[in-house]
Amino acid sequence: MSHSFPLLVRWSGDTLVTPYNREAEISNPGHVSIPMSSAPSYGGDPTRWNPENVLAGALATCHLLTFLSLASKVRIQVTAYEDHAEAVLETVDKISRVGEIRLRPIIRVAKGTSAAKVVELFEKAHKYCIVANSITSKVVMEPRVVEG
Repeated sequence: MSHSFPLLVRWSGDTLVTPYNREAEISNPGHVSIPMSSAPSYGGDPTRWNPENVLAGALATCHLLTFLSLASKVRIQVTAYEDHAEAVLETVDKISRVGEIRLRPIIRVAKGTSAAKVVELFEKAHKYCIVANSITSKVVMEPRVVEG
């Protein structure tokens, strides 16, 4: 089974202007657009989402939804989940990357629920989380260059 999730990333500006515009937008028909920029430490707008936040958010949300599915299947009542997720950049040999994404949720469950079982399901969710399994995915690049 194969599914596709297309989206449009749009930017316009002039890279010869200093500082050049770093504001972009992610959009998809039928969805709310997401205002994007680089991180403030890279000259971006601190009021917009940056790629590192969105990557961590995608993983944290996928992990949450996978965990909730597992909890529902084994009839564990989860009533609230608040994750204080964080993407951590590292630079090695002048190459920066998100070297770690930390998931630190507070999981509220019904009274009498086994905390060990909740932690077990939380860890098991990582195995089935689509985004967690995709972080090492292949990137296919097909640029088209247009003058003017």
